[in-house]
Amino acid sequence: MNTFKIPESIYFGEDALSALKGLQGSKALIVTGGQSMKRFGFIEQTQSLLKEGGIDSQVFDGVEPNPSVDTVLKGAQAMRDCQPDWIVAIGGGSALDAAKVMWCFYEHPELSFEDIIPVAAMPALRNKAKFVAIPSTSGTASEITAFSVITDTENHIKYPIVSAHIVPDVAIIDPALPAKMPPHITANTGMDVMAHALEAFVSIAANDYSDPLAMRATKLVLENIETAYSNGADMQARDKMHNASTLAGMAFSNVSLGLVHSLAHKIGGEFGVTHGLANAILLPYIVEYNKQSTDKYAEMERYLGIGAIEDELRALNGKLDIPLTFKEISEVDISEEQFMAVLDRMSDNAFNDPCTLTNPGTPSVADVKQIYLDAFFGKNAGTTKAA
Repeated sequence: MNTFKIPESIYFGEDALSALKGLQGSKALIVTGGQSMKRFGFIEQTQSLLKEGGIDSQVFDGVEPNPSVDTVLKGAQAMRDCQPDWIVAIGGGSALDAAKVMWCFYEHPELSFEDIIPVAAMPALRNKAKFVAIPSTSGTASEITAFSVITDTENHIKYPIVSAHIVPDVAIIDPALPAKMPPHITANTGMDVMAHALEAFVSIAANDYSDPLAMRATKLVLENIETAYSNGADMQARDKMHNASTLAGMAFSNVSLGLVHSLAHKIGGEFGVTHGLANAILLPYIVEYNKQSTDKYAEMERYLGIGAIEDELRALNGKLDIPLTFKEISEVDISEEQFMAVLDRMSDNAFNDPCTLTNPGTPSVADVKQIYLDAFFGKNAGTTKAA
């Protein structure tokens, strides 16, 4: 028997943020990242809309781009101090991911972070609060999913936390928020959507409910990401990309992901490569690798009316000014010496990531290591499978 879970309510399109006025409660804690949501007026607007509905609110801000266990624990304490009946997470995927796990420790302060790392280990929530997610990027789909990614900064590992209990109660998909994203964030988060859609489509858990969502999300990204990147004020492209993110999230939240995310989690934890950028670089190499084990990419290619999808992905990365290898990225400087020093550990950790379980075929640690090498040096991952 299979299940398919999404938020109880999804508000989308222009002025979707006004749905906050309809929440029933008395107190909310707003969780956000840096200053952008405040600078663009979205925090003030959120508090005003909540107030119209009779809900007082406080703000916990400063969630970093790769949210740490320490930040999560601080946020949980802020929740215990505030005692909200609504948690409102607004901002990028990091803010939403962090708020989900803060919520767990708010309701279950006796737990440690290690207790919730195993898939589905988290106990039931909603004993004290419900959860609203308002994404500012068209990328992570944390507003719709059972996933959160938290970084153990001491051990340099990103942990995907997976539990049906952290699927938000309400998702608000308002294109006014991502319209403020700069081009490089639009590119990186948009390719994160592409990775979500394609990995969900070829997941060994994929089904008749997830496949149409993954296919439509892939098509929307291909048709709109270049416009959203080059003309951020094009609200139609922004709306379509925001919808694509949520559709892909519905798919992967229910059927999980694959090696793209397994490897991205670990290289992100080691070197601080942002998640969407890591996914974008890895995706063409892993599509080539996975084509040895599944025919579903051919089905997607027919649906989209394109040739080899890995070639389309490389061309798209070029149009979005995304490098083809980790060696070429400018946001962090990864030397060959640094990369080789952690390659074995990183490969073991990526192989043991929960997302590996639903990747097509039977990948090995050696395969993971070879993909990392190919994606760092720019070799063709489709020609050789590591022994």
